[in-house]
Amino acid sequence: MVKEQVLPTHDGGRLALYSYGTEDAPGERRVLLIGGAFLTALIYRPFSVALAKGLGEGWAVDVYDRRGRGSSSGQPADYSMATEIADVRTVLDATGARNILGHSLGGSVALNAVQEFTGTTYVPDKLAVYDAAVNIDGSIDTSWLSGFEDAVNNGRVGHALAHMKRATSPGSPMARIPEPVLAGLMALLSRTKVNRMFREVMPSGVGELRAAYKEADHARDFSVLPANTHFMAGGKSPSYYKATAERLHAAVPGSTFELSPKGFHGSIPAAVNELVADISEYFKG
Repeated sequence: MVKEQVLPTHDGGRLALYSYGTEDAPGERRVLLIGGAFLTALIYRPFSVALAKGLGEGWAVDVYDRRGRGSSSGQPADYSMATEIADVRTVLDATGARNILGHSLGGSVALNAVQEFTGTTYVPDKLAVYDAAVNIDGSIDTSWLSGFEDAVNNGRVGHALAHMKRATSPGSPMARIPEPVLAGLMALLSRTKVNRMFREVMPSGVGELRAAYKEADHARDFSVLPANTHFMAGGKSPSYYKATAERLHAAVPGSTFELSPKGFHGSIPAAVNELVADISEYFKG
C-alpha cells in the first residue's frame, strides 16, 4: 500500500512524503530513501515498492520529493545543503525511520546529514549509499555548471541537457559529439515524458548541484560517520562512483563496501532485482 502526506518544513515550505509497505512499521523497520538530482519521488516508486516487498512484512520505505520537484515547495532563496539536512530531519521526525538510503546526489545529502547528526539521536541504525555523488578533493569537474545554468536560465533545454550529459558521462560516445549537434539531439529527446519532467526540475537542479559540489569535501571529513555505513557502487556506473565509494570506505572505520557487478547508475530507480536484493539483505541483516 502507499500512504501520501504533506509535511511542513522549518522555513514555511512543504515536503510531499510517500510511504510504501506496512503503514505502522516501527522506526527500526523503516528505510528513508533520499533521491538523486532531477528525480521525483514518483520515479522512485517502482524501487520503493520492490524494496518494501524485499524487506518483507512489517517493513516500510519512505521517499519524499526534495525541494523544487513533485508536490514539494520550491527551493527557498537561501537554499543550501543546510536546507536539505533540515528536511531530512523533518522527515525522520515524521516517520521515525532509523535507516537511511541515499542514491546519487541523494547519497551526498544522506552523508552530509548523518555527518551533521553526529552525537545526536538522528544518527541512523544503518546508512547505505549507492553511487553517492560527493565532490571529494575536487574529484568532480564543476566547470560545466555555469554553462548549464546559463542554458537553463535562457530556456535552451537541449543545450542544458547537452552540458549535463557531457559532464556526467565523460568518455561516452555522447560526450564526443560536438556540443551544437548534441544539443539538437537532446532537444529532440527532451520531448519525451521523462525528459519533460527533467525540464520542469532543471531550475532546482542548478541549485542542488551547486549546493552539493560548490566546495570540495575531503574523505577524512566523513570519518565521523557510523561504523554501520555501507558504501555501494555500480560496476557499470561511471568509474568515479566506485573510486569515491572506495575512498570513503577507507576513511570510515568499520564501514563496508559492495560493488554491484551488473549495476548501473540508474539501477535504483529502475528497481533492478539484484540491487533490490542486496539492499534488502543489508538492512535486514
